[in-house]
Amino acid sequence: MLASVLAVSATAGEARPSLRDVPEIENPLFAVAVASEVADSCNHRLAPRTLKGLNQLYQIRSRANALGYSDSEIKAYIKSDQEKSRMRAKGERLLTQEGVKLDQPETFCAYGLAEIEKNSAIGVLLRAK
Repeated sequence: MLASVLAVSATAGEARPSLRDVPEIENPLFAVAVASEVADSCNHRLAPRTLKGLNQLYQIRSRANALGYSDSEIKAYIKSDQEKSRMRAKGERLLTQEGVKLDQPETFCAYGLAEIEKNSAIGVLLRAK
């Protein structure tokens, strides 16, 4: 039901894609989620760049608003248990593909440090301690 609510526009009955299907929303939100997970799992060597992450979240919301999504639609998407599970599974797939062992914190550290070095979308949200 949530997906159908997110897919229907309140203006003129136009259909809009779910926020998960809008790359300019999904991709940076995914980067924030992965960076947060990496920082939490490797908190002795990495820390989140909190202000940068918050700024990114505000930019995502602003862009979604500009695309016609209401704050309530955005909030429903972010708080959805279904979307949280989907995002977690997507993150676990990425991390596993990158050699992270989900039960070995040091592998999160190695991944996070490599992302920082690459200056990737995930890496810019992390800092080495």
